[in-house]
Amino acid sequence: MMSDNPLLQKSTLPNKAPAFDKIEITDYFPAVEQGIAVARNNIDAIKNSAETPTFENTIVALETASEKLGQATSVFYNQLSAMGGDELHELATKIGPLSAQFSSDIMLDEALFARVKGVYDDRKTLNLTPEQDTLLDDTYRGFVRSGALLDEEKKARLREISQELSVLSPSFMQNTVKSAESFELLIESSEDLAGLPDSAIQSAAHAATEKGHEGKWLFTLDYPSYGPFLQFADNRALREKMWRAFASRAYGDDYDNCENVKKIVSLRHERAGLLGFPTHAAFVLEERMAKSPDTVFAFLKKLKNVYKPAALSDLEMLKAFASDEHNITELQPWDVGYYGEKLRQKLFKFSSEDFRPYLQLDKVLDGCFNHFSKLFGLTFKPVDSYPVWHKDVKTFEVFDEKDGKFIGTLYGDFFPRTGKSQGAWKTSYRDQGLFNGHIERPVIAIVCNFTKPTGDRPALLTHGEVTTLFHEMGHAIHGLLSNVTYRSLAGTSVLWDFVELPSQLQENWCYEKETLDTFAVHYETGEKIPAELIEKLRESMHFMVGWAGLRQVGLGLLDMTWHTADPAQITDVAAFEDEAVKDTALFPRLAGPTSTSFGHIFAGGYSSGYYSYKWAEVLDADTFELFKEKGLYDRKTAQSYRDEILSRGGTEKPDILYHRFRGRDADPDALLRREGLLDKKAA
Repeated sequence: MMSDNPLLQKSTLPNKAPAFDKIEITDYFPAVEQGIAVARNNIDAIKNSAETPTFENTIVALETASEKLGQATSVFYNQLSAMGGDELHELATKIGPLSAQFSSDIMLDEALFARVKGVYDDRKTLNLTPEQDTLLDDTYRGFVRSGALLDEEKKARLREISQELSVLSPSFMQNTVKSAESFELLIESSEDLAGLPDSAIQSAAHAATEKGHEGKWLFTLDYPSYGPFLQFADNRALREKMWRAFASRAYGDDYDNCENVKKIVSLRHERAGLLGFPTHAAFVLEERMAKSPDTVFAFLKKLKNVYKPAALSDLEMLKAFASDEHNITELQPWDVGYYGEKLRQKLFKFSSEDFRPYLQLDKVLDGCFNHFSKLFGLTFKPVDSYPVWHKDVKTFEVFDEKDGKFIGTLYGDFFPRTGKSQGAWKTSYRDQGLFNGHIERPVIAIVCNFTKPTGDRPALLTHGEVTTLFHEMGHAIHGLLSNVTYRSLAGTSVLWDFVELPSQLQENWCYEKETLDTFAVHYETGEKIPAELIEKLRESMHFMVGWAGLRQVGLGLLDMTWHTADPAQITDVAAFEDEAVKDTALFPRLAGPTSTSFGHIFAGGYSSGYYSYKWAEVLDADTFELFKEKGLYDRKTAQSYRDEILSRGGTEKPDILYHRFRGRDADPDALLRREGLLDKKAA
């Protein structure tokens, strides 16, 4: 039966992209229901087949059985994050359990698993390619890790857990967004704006006017508003107010996430136990490069032993500066960004705001595209033939400059808005690979929350926002350059502690004059960014690196501690967090705990995986050393990186791909060398 639901229809748009101009909120639930019905029919055909199970009629058939459903849910969940709103979040409470029930029905179906196991048991005789072998292994392990070998009582409980978790994570995300949006700092006196750069003041005035507060200034917990306030505002009391609000998101208010946190970790722990694992972390890490919690804890301990002395030194330096030059006798957390900026200005003779006039979003984006063109021979063409989900969204088509071959579709959604989740991320509306019987090219999006344009002033970025753009574009390029057969192995579908390599690697070029010179020009005069400003940036790269490194280690330890502890012993979220981070926290907790807004691990995919940012930094530092050695835009190195890593997705194990690219395993000391914490020659 042909559905007239735009989420299920075969797209007539370029690259079969979603018809955002035709999709209504009322389309989502019927589309999911119909998608599930179609998928069930496909699954029934597989498991009831009279043919002997084969790789094609079982494994590939399973891979493609839920295409209609995936078409609908990919749009829904992406819009849930990018647009948000009460209606979508209400739908999530219905769609989540429905999807979870369907997934459980598939993964716990004995007849279906028997066919999968039949193919898996014969794998040595099938003469499969490495990609086919990976798909078969992933499929079989996916069934086992979803409970296919459990008895009926445990299977029933696993179903209940999956359905509960499908509601709790979106609820956690909504609470965090709603809590952040419930706070506003409305400033009426210009005296309270002292220290703030013009860009922050103009943005705040624009935000106030939009909310009907003409002649006032509105600051929020969106990072483009919050970040500069903590960094530059002279009014210490207002900095404290902003800091406490940000640090207390979804804690002690109408959107408190404490119960959600405890329920999520309890259910994850119970699920791990049902599947034969001592903890959720052990369950997750079986499918990671790290393999075990012990490996992760040892990795984080090694980093902590380097970062903590450096962080304590950073803090003492900052305290001395604040005391000697600003008469601050007791430094507080809301002072760190402020006096850190002033000390940076003193030591390196520049402010982070000095960069903003040279970093106009449109030009930075062009420069970013030019960067990937020089590395990988890509062409990015702006197009208006794709409907979008918001007027701010830009669309591009990507081509191979050598032969003109179409690579994929890219959306860019750059500015904050009500309902939109905070932070930045890359996502996919369709991964590259088999779709409707054909190998299709990907439909990718990057979603950010950058400083908005105001009046006649364009969107001007901080250098940190530039690195965020390059980071997310690194993920996007990983998706766009995928060249596999099966979509479940495409692009960023790699082991989680490998996924940040392609993104974090790209940040390195943001500190290189050769790259910055291609796009950093003054938005009013057209003057190229001064060479001395770039040099000052490079000189400051190691400024407070111990502080930043220890913070990341602390978050990694917090994640791992949540997911290795016995949840039955946890009664107080804040007290549990205090104990977990006591060895990495250099201030007492003066507001809410981080956990209640730690979306990465409670509403994203990073549970027992936050360490992967630092793990991947080792890989990216080691990779960039090769580019520094061969040339920043050495085509041979870039082509090898494209061929051996980016195009291969998850078709083989990451350590195999990396060794093939680098000719050896990654040097674990490369990261600390880059951060100036180890001698450059250290082995």
